[in-house]
Amino acid sequence: MELKDYIDENLISLFKSKKKKKVLVELIDLICKSEELDNKKEIKEAIFYREQLMSTGIGLGIAVPHARIKGVKDLVMAVGICREGIPDYETIDNIPVKIVVLIIAGEGQHKTYIRVLSLIVAKLKKIETREKIMEAKDEKEIFEILTS
Repeated sequence: MELKDYIDENLISLFKSKKKKKVLVELIDLICKSEELDNKKEIKEAIFYREQLMSTGIGLGIAVPHARIKGVKDLVMAVGICREGIPDYETIDNIPVKIVVLIIAGEGQHKTYIRVLSLIVAKLKKIETREKIMEAKDEKEIFEILTS
Protein backbone atom coordinates (compact mmCIF):
# COMPACT_ATOMS: atom_id res chain seq x y z
CA MET A 1 0.00 0.00 0.00
CA GLU A 2 1.39 3.37 -1.06
CA LEU A 3 0.10 6.94 -0.93
CA LYS A 4 0.25 7.20 -4.73
CA ASP A 5 -2.62 4.69 -4.83
CA TYR A 6 -4.86 7.15 -2.96
CA ILE A 7 -3.76 10.65 -3.96
CA ASP A 8 -5.18 12.27 -7.08
CA GLU A 9 -3.22 15.23 -8.44
CA ASN A 10 -6.53 16.96 -9.23
CA LEU A 11 -7.49 16.85 -5.54
CA ILE A 12 -4.58 19.01 -4.35
CA SER A 13 -5.03 22.75 -3.98
CA LEU A 14 -3.22 25.83 -2.72
CA PHE A 15 -5.56 27.92 -0.55
CA LYS A 16 -5.38 31.59 0.37
CA SER A 17 -7.87 31.42 3.23
CA LYS A 18 -6.60 31.48 6.81
CA LYS A 19 -9.84 30.36 8.46
CA LYS A 20 -10.44 26.75 9.45
CA LYS A 21 -14.10 26.59 8.48
CA LYS A 22 -13.53 28.15 5.06
CA VAL A 23 -10.60 25.84 4.27
CA LEU A 24 -12.61 22.77 5.31
CA VAL A 25 -15.53 23.83 3.08
CA GLU A 26 -13.15 24.42 0.17
CA LEU A 27 -11.55 21.00 0.69
CA ILE A 28 -14.96 19.33 0.90
CA ASP A 29 -15.92 21.04 -2.37
CA LEU A 30 -12.66 19.81 -3.90
CA ILE A 31 -12.97 16.22 -2.70
CA CYS A 32 -16.56 16.05 -3.94
CA LYS A 33 -15.23 16.53 -7.48
CA SER A 34 -14.11 12.91 -7.22
CA GLU A 35 -16.31 10.48 -9.12
CA GLU A 36 -16.39 8.34 -5.98
CA LEU A 37 -18.30 10.90 -3.91
CA ASP A 38 -21.77 12.27 -4.51
CA ASN A 39 -22.93 13.03 -0.97
CA LYS A 40 -21.44 16.44 -0.23
CA LYS A 41 -23.96 17.35 2.48
CA GLU A 42 -23.30 14.13 4.43
CA ILE A 43 -19.53 14.59 4.11
CA LYS A 44 -19.72 18.18 5.32
CA GLU A 45 -21.87 17.17 8.31
CA ALA A 46 -19.51 14.30 9.20
CA ILE A 47 -16.37 16.44 8.97
CA PHE A 48 -17.78 19.29 11.05
CA TYR A 49 -19.22 16.86 13.59
CA ARG A 50 -15.78 15.23 13.90
CA GLU A 51 -14.18 18.65 14.42
CA GLN A 52 -16.70 19.43 17.19
CA LEU A 53 -15.67 16.26 19.02
CA MET A 54 -11.97 17.04 18.81
CA SER A 55 -9.82 19.04 16.44
CA THR A 56 -7.96 17.04 13.82
CA GLY A 57 -5.00 19.43 14.04
CA ILE A 58 -2.31 16.95 15.04
CA GLY A 59 0.57 19.40 15.37
CA LEU A 60 3.62 20.34 13.29
CA GLY A 61 1.36 22.43 11.04
CA ILE A 62 -0.66 19.37 9.98
CA ALA A 63 -4.39 18.60 10.15
CA VAL A 64 -6.04 15.40 8.99
CA PRO A 65 -9.83 15.78 9.02
CA HIS A 66 -11.38 12.43 8.26
CA ALA A 67 -14.64 10.51 8.27
CA ARG A 68 -16.08 7.20 7.26
CA ILE A 69 -19.30 7.52 5.31
CA LYS A 70 -21.86 4.83 4.49
CA GLY A 71 -22.02 4.16 0.76
CA VAL A 72 -18.49 5.30 -0.07
CA LYS A 73 -16.80 2.45 -1.94
CA ASP A 74 -13.21 3.67 -2.25
CA LEU A 75 -11.14 5.90 0.01
CA VAL A 76 -10.66 9.41 -1.37
CA MET A 77 -8.15 12.00 -0.20
CA ALA A 78 -7.81 15.74 -0.90
CA VAL A 79 -4.88 17.92 0.13
CA GLY A 80 -5.00 21.63 0.87
CA ILE A 81 -1.92 23.76 1.39
CA CYS A 82 -2.23 27.08 3.26
CA ARG A 83 1.27 28.60 3.12
CA GLU A 84 0.38 31.44 5.51
CA GLY A 85 -1.13 29.05 8.04
CA ILE A 86 -4.52 28.66 9.68
CA PRO A 87 -4.15 30.02 13.23
CA ASP A 88 -7.70 29.11 14.36
CA TYR A 89 -7.34 25.36 13.69
CA GLU A 90 -6.85 24.42 17.37
CA THR A 91 -3.81 22.16 17.29
CA ILE A 92 -2.18 20.34 20.19
CA ASP A 93 1.02 22.38 19.77
CA ASN A 94 -0.66 25.72 18.86
CA ILE A 95 1.29 25.88 15.57
CA PRO A 96 -0.89 27.21 12.70
CA VAL A 97 -1.92 24.47 10.25
CA LYS A 98 -0.40 24.70 6.77
CA ILE A 99 -1.12 21.22 5.41
CA VAL A 100 -4.66 19.80 5.54
CA VAL A 101 -5.33 16.27 4.31
CA LEU A 102 -9.01 15.38 4.09
CA ILE A 103 -9.73 11.65 4.02
CA ILE A 104 -13.15 10.12 3.28
CA ALA A 105 -13.59 6.36 3.42
CA GLY A 106 -16.45 3.89 3.47
CA GLU A 107 -17.76 2.44 6.72
CA GLY A 108 -16.31 -0.97 5.91
CA GLN A 109 -12.84 0.31 5.05
CA HIS A 110 -11.44 0.46 8.56
CA LYS A 111 -8.14 -1.27 7.79
CA THR A 112 -7.44 0.78 4.64
CA TYR A 113 -8.53 3.97 6.42
CA ILE A 114 -6.12 3.43 9.32
CA ARG A 115 -3.24 2.45 7.03
CA VAL A 116 -3.64 5.50 4.77
CA LEU A 117 -3.99 7.75 7.81
CA SER A 118 -0.75 6.36 9.23
CA LEU A 119 1.05 6.63 5.86
CA ILE A 120 0.15 10.29 5.41
CA VAL A 121 1.07 11.16 9.00
CA ALA A 122 4.40 9.33 8.74
CA LYS A 123 5.20 11.16 5.49
CA LEU A 124 4.26 14.59 6.83
CA LYS A 125 6.03 14.19 10.18
CA LYS A 126 9.33 14.52 8.31
CA ILE A 127 10.41 18.16 8.38
CA GLU A 128 12.09 17.82 4.98
CA THR A 129 8.79 16.75 3.40
CA ARG A 130 6.87 19.64 4.96
CA GLU A 131 9.54 22.14 3.86
CA LYS A 132 9.49 20.82 0.28
CA ILE A 133 5.70 21.07 0.19
CA MET A 134 5.81 24.67 1.41
CA GLU A 135 8.41 25.53 -1.25
CA ALA A 136 6.62 23.69 -4.08
CA LYS A 137 5.69 25.90 -7.01
CA ASP A 138 2.38 24.17 -7.78
CA GLU A 139 0.01 21.28 -7.09
CA LYS A 140 1.86 18.96 -9.48
CA GLU A 141 5.07 19.37 -7.50
CA ILE A 142 3.20 18.77 -4.22
CA PHE A 143 1.76 15.59 -5.74
CA GLU A 144 5.26 14.43 -6.68
CA ILE A 145 6.56 15.13 -3.17
CA LEU A 146 3.71 13.23 -1.51
CA THR A 147 3.94 10.23 -3.83
CA SER A 148 7.73 9.85 -4.01
